[in-house]
This record gives sequence, structure tokens and C-alpha cells, in this order.
Amino acid sequence: MCQLLGMNCNTPTDVTFSFTGFAQRGGRTDEHADGWGIAFFEGAGLRHFVDHQPACESPVAELIRRYPIKSRNVVAHIRKATQGAVALENCHPFVRELWGRYWVFAHNGNLENFNPRLHASFRPVGDTDSERAFCWLMQEMSKSHAGVPSVQELTLTLRELTPQIARHGTFNFMLSNGQALWAHCSTKLFFVERKHPFAHAHLADEDLSIDFARNTTPQDRVAVVVTAPLTTNESWTAFRPGELRVFADGQAAG
Repeated sequence: MCQLLGMNCNTPTDVTFSFTGFAQRGGRTDEHADGWGIAFFEGAGLRHFVDHQPACESPVAELIRRYPIKSRNVVAHIRKATQGAVALENCHPFVRELWGRYWVFAHNGNLENFNPRLHASFRPVGDTDSERAFCWLMQEMSKSHAGVPSVQELTLTLRELTPQIARHGTFNFMLSNGQALWAHCSTKLFFVERKHPFAHAHLADEDLSIDFARNTTPQDRVAVVVTAPLTTNESWTAFRPGELRVFADGQAAG
């Protein structure tokens, strides 16, 4: 199956260290070689990159590893195709607009017999179960709220909607609108919160270490969510199956 990476911070931060290790799983240290993508929120804007090439070989991924784009919310994905061809339109994360904001979604898993009725506002471009699930979530959220609700209200809505999809199979996902990062676990997901006093970290998939204390302030907070721990010397917390968490300002908020 695919792998997910998400980052939520209280101040704009680059994800180059985590992405460097994560990208190696796209065909080098793991089998997820059917495309990849990443999205960075910057204010009301969004930088969105996808490529159908393996992340470990993609020139676009090399750009991301070398270009320290700073963001408070990042969602990344490396793909191992289960439904849908290996093609650009099937690469996560997917992007839609709702209530005048960009929304970004990435999924790890496989949904069987999930063919919901979708109206014209939210329709898939590709042919993956993942994009269908995203379109349905957006559709149902738009029905539930007239405008942008609070993070807490959205969390409650997602906790009502998510089980309706999850009963069709494995539904690990990440979702962000630039205000917060929501993550749901069906099978496997981990997170770590980095805050003062910051320490060294060493990647599991690449011989690379970083001293976070050299590039941070005591006020900085960063939460990283991933399918499997990226580092060998940090304490990663496992999600419970069926758990939906929201991260805001660099920490778990619920």
C-alpha cells in the first residue's frame, strides 16, 4: 500500500529533512514506486507537486529535497497502485476548493465497492478509490456547513463521516485546509511532536542526521505524522485503529 507524510507547525517550517527520508521509500528502501506528490500551504495559496515517476528517481522530488519551502501544513504521499493506472491524474495528494479555501487529501489503503453518488461540484478526474473518497468527503462537508466551520466543528463532522467510508476497507488518510491537519488511522499511522528542548534526529531510510536546536526557537512546535517512523532515535506515538486526530499549531489538538 501507499505511504503518507504530514507536517503541522505553529510557524512556517521546511520539511526537507523528513521528505529526504520519506522519498527513499518511493522505490529505493520500499516498493512504493507508482508516483508521488506533495502540497505546501502558504497563506491562502498552495504549492502542489505530483509526478508519476518513483520518488527516489524523480527530478521534481530532488527539487523538493533541495528547496526549503516553508509551510505550516504539508501533506505528502508515495504511491503503490491498487486501483487506477500509474498516471499523473491518479497521484496524491488531491486538491479541491471549498468555502474559498484549498483542501488537500491523501489516502493509504484500498476501498472495495465504494461508488458513492457525487454531484457536479466534486467529481474525480482520475479513477482511484482515493479521489472518490475525497470528493465524497468534500460533498458531505459542504452539506453539513454553510461556511468554514471551526477546527473543532470540522473534527466532529469528520468523525461522523469517516466510518461510512472506512467500512469499505483500509482508510488511512490525511486532510488539510491550511488551518490544521487531520489524520485517520485504519491500520498503521504514527506521529511525533518536536518542541523545546529540540534534539538530534537520524533518518531510518538515509544516512542523514540533523540538530533541530540549531534551526529553531524555544517557541517552535512541529508535529510530523507518517505511515512508519522516519527516524531511529525519536519516540513516535502509534495511532489506534479507527482513531482520527487533528493537529493544530504543531501539536495534537484532539
